[in-house]
Amino acid sequence: MFYHILYPLSAYYSVFNVFRYITFRSIYALLTALILSIILGPTFIKWLKKLKFGQYIQEDVICHKQKQGTPTMGGLLIVFSVLTSVLLWADLTNKYIWLTIFVFIGFALIGFWDDYLKITKKNNKGLSARSKFLGQVIVSIGAVTLLLSWPGYNTTLLVPFFKHIRPDLGYFYILFAVIVMVGASNGVNLTDGLDGLAIGPTVVCAGCFAIFVYVTGHVHLAKYLQITYLPGVGEVTVFCAALVGAGLGFLWFNAYPAEVFMGDVGSLSLGGTLGFIAILCKQELVLVIVGGLFVIETLSVILQVGYYKLTKGKRIFKMAPLHHHFELQGVAEPKIIVRFWILSILLALIALSTLKLR
Repeated sequence: MFYHILYPLSAYYSVFNVFRYITFRSIYALLTALILSIILGPTFIKWLKKLKFGQYIQEDVICHKQKQGTPTMGGLLIVFSVLTSVLLWADLTNKYIWLTIFVFIGFALIGFWDDYLKITKKNNKGLSARSKFLGQVIVSIGAVTLLLSWPGYNTTLLVPFFKHIRPDLGYFYILFAVIVMVGASNGVNLTDGLDGLAIGPTVVCAGCFAIFVYVTGHVHLAKYLQITYLPGVGEVTVFCAALVGAGLGFLWFNAYPAEVFMGDVGSLSLGGTLGFIAILCKQELVLVIVGGLFVIETLSVILQVGYYKLTKGKRIFKMAPLHHHFELQGVAEPKIIVRFWILSILLALIALSTLKLR
């Protein structure tokens, strides 16, 4: 909104020319989302408590019993802060912004309904796995199909560290993109098991992809770095920045000991959107690196379930996802969280290095 109201004034007052720059608007989108989250946080938490939207703790997670009843669905605060900030600072004529918003809201609605059912039923069941998966697939197919219908976007795949390897997936790209989005969404969801554990790496990923999206939409930088140039996609940098700001604001209250949990409305929407942004900037495989923590957590669950079935009751880990395994080994929760954050930052640096190492 500010872009459309204030930038035209640059014809009369040169100071308003700053609204032309994505970098300027991204900085203030981050600050806006951050301030909104911190200011509205206490009121929002009180509102959740009043509605008795408390977290249900599973019987097998004994060490988390003291967290029973902590307000959940805090992801709504993230969603509100991000959308408000984006609507204020982004170019609202940009089609990539609106498609990203569609994905963000779509996954958020799935997560909201899942959270609502968990709270009202008081049994932590929520949506069935099939229903949740179907909803994620529908949103993903809709977004990717529309994206592929726009000129300039192609089905080639960039391979990190190799500039000449660019396979064209053709019609299989839709399936691949759906796997990326649904996998990212569920990866963040599985990681969201300790105070601040998921939102920290999410902020790191969003910051990393802000850089990838920006250079993808910059003709000279894209050419210099030998990556796909997609006109207009750079505007999504504003969305990524808002995501960073809202995430940091939420972490203010979600840090150990957490005053609020994000719930599936937060984790599913954040993961699904990060997956879609990776698709937008043609860095789908880099997502495996920058979101490596989510990948590790997801693989720990897959390996645990698979091994349990094959061996008829034996386990690889004491409990999955992996963060619970370390908990049961006696590692303090804050230490697990900070170490996982460090790992996430290191993976993000490796991911950014792929821009030059190719």
